[in-house]
Amino acid sequence: MNVTGQSAVFGRRKEPHTVIIARGDEIRHFTIRPWVAAFCGSALAAIVIGYLLATSYLVLRDDLIGATTARQARMQQAYEDRISALRAQVDRITSRQLLDQQLMETKVSELLERQSQLSQRHGRLGPILDRAESEVGTPPAASSAAAKPDQRADATVAQPQAYTVASLGAGDSRPFSLWSTRSDPLPSDTAADRADKLFVSINESLKAIENQQLTRIATLADNAYKNADAISQTLEAAGLPVDSDFGDERDVGGPLIPVDSSMMFDSKVRELDEALDALDHLKKEAQRLPLANPAPGHSVTSPFGVRTDPILGTAALHSGMDFRAPIGMPAKVTAPGVVVKAGWNGGYGRMVEVDHGQGFATRYGHLSEIDVKVGQKLAAGDVIGKTGSSGRSTGPHLHYEVRHNGEAIDPLRFLTVGKKVAQYL
Repeated sequence: MNVTGQSAVFGRRKEPHTVIIARGDEIRHFTIRPWVAAFCGSALAAIVIGYLLATSYLVLRDDLIGATTARQARMQQAYEDRISALRAQVDRITSRQLLDQQLMETKVSELLERQSQLSQRHGRLGPILDRAESEVGTPPAASSAAAKPDQRADATVAQPQAYTVASLGAGDSRPFSLWSTRSDPLPSDTAADRADKLFVSINESLKAIENQQLTRIATLADNAYKNADAISQTLEAAGLPVDSDFGDERDVGGPLIPVDSSMMFDSKVRELDEALDALDHLKKEAQRLPLANPAPGHSVTSPFGVRTDPILGTAALHSGMDFRAPIGMPAKVTAPGVVVKAGWNGGYGRMVEVDHGQGFATRYGHLSEIDVKVGQKLAAGDVIGKTGSSGRSTGPHLHYEVRHNGEAIDPLRFLTVGKKVAQYL
């Protein structure tokens, strides 16, 4: 048996540690168990580790704060750069829109000005075109396309009003939105392309209208000159006089070459006006001459010239033309003039003589009734009396004479000229 009381089988047992605390007469002691020692060691280690960690944090905190601050600064700088880029992009887009809007407003102003010019031109053209269409006839040698004025010009003059041109407000950021019928916004390139195409279309339309106006004016002026030349040549070919004053300031020629293209319209209108004045002058000259037929539709029984006298049977000069006409048919004057004789005049029987100016006069003989008085002014076609068989006559008819400065002229020459120029009068 072991004296110390320890078992030989399980080995020697460790004795627990005993802590003795003496204070004066007091003595205390306690035994430290192993688990208590382990707990205390663990607590001490935890405290040491915590202390070391706290120390490390305090040491590394500034570095961590600096790194975090630098990262935040880099993020803020990137964000500000992005915002600046977006602002610059917005400014570019806004500037482009403003430029597009200003460009469009400029184009719209130009279109409005051209539309106003076309409207003013149409107002000026209205009276002169009415005058031209009433006075200008169809030249016999002209083609139908050139002789007939373009009737579409009146309709096309109003075409600019089909485009409703509106000005944009200053706050409208969509420069071409007024020209689009879509409700959703379009990309700027697409809107610009569509607007450009629309402006091109409107400009072409306005240009076509201007060209049609100028073409129509030129056509009417050419027709007026052709008609005036035809009347003048017909009268001169027949030996009939044309006013000697006519052409004193007009005997010039050559193509019209305007100094400035903007003056083309005024030049064409002035040219048409001059052509109409020339035509009107010649018409008045021709209408003063006795060119009408005094008995249209009635046959000639005796022409002008030497013939066998119907009563004596000898050769004699017939100073006029005889038209077959029943008793009581209205006798009409062939040109405007003034009655210089109205009554019985020898072999003429009841006769009316009308002075037409420029030395021309007409006589109407063998009337059964006279309805005018000396000094009375007559217009072409006025009734001067009724046909009959008074005076030296073998039967009812109308004796018609044309005289120039008292000398008898063949009336057939006047009637032939009258047929030729009638289409221009």
